[in-house]
Amino acid sequence: MPVFWLDEHEMAFPHPSLAEPGGLLAVGGDLSPDRLVLAYRNGIFPWFEDEGSFYWYAPDPRFVLVPQELRVHKSMRSVFNQHKFMYTLDTDFDAVIRACSEASRGGQNGSWISPAFIEGYTRLYDAGIAHSVEVWQGDKLVGGLYGLSLGRIFYGESMFTRVPNASKAGFITLVRALEKAGFWLVDCQQQTQHLQSLGARSISRELFQEYLLKNAYEPSLIGRWILQDDMIAVRQADTPAS
Repeated sequence: MPVFWLDEHEMAFPHPSLAEPGGLLAVGGDLSPDRLVLAYRNGIFPWFEDEGSFYWYAPDPRFVLVPQELRVHKSMRSVFNQHKFMYTLDTDFDAVIRACSEASRGGQNGSWISPAFIEGYTRLYDAGIAHSVEVWQGDKLVGGLYGLSLGRIFYGESMFTRVPNASKAGFITLVRALEKAGFWLVDCQQQTQHLQSLGARSISRELFQEYLLKNAYEPSLIGRWILQDDMIAVRQADTPAS
């Protein structure tokens, strides 16, 4: 399969079915909010930047978590029962994405979250589309994750932890809240043992595209999120005008 070159001035992507076996579909373009939203709505995401060029992926199979299939093991149940952490949403997106960019990851030389990625996803956060989960011990940020929400799918991007189980507890808290809000899927993109242990599994690109087609007709929960009775709500001041 050829790898397509994206023109910065043309807002379009090739069909995900044209991706290479490893998932690479295209190179180029930019990380503007409009292009990012278009990419995710079509099952495509940027993974890294090399010499100013962005690499876009659409892997097959796709690794996802159905919220109702979340598995919480006994060790994590004790974390919640002991109230080890406090959780917030959209309280410090900048600190979360920067911590994710600085997190060391086995087998990776540096982070793919470059300054351009931080700027691009921060613009999505400013637009009420990207969101962060913060995990606290007292006044210290000890873990978190970020991603974006379109329709009834949450697209997870990255997480970090500074103490054991912090990011896992934040992820579980988010997934429980997403389930109560009627979300269908959490897109985890690529398989990891960590997420598989929580119930994530692989589905075909074809099935993922079916979810995306249905999702195109679903309204998005846009604005700054808060946890309210373990559910996701939009802060009143950030609710879009009708």
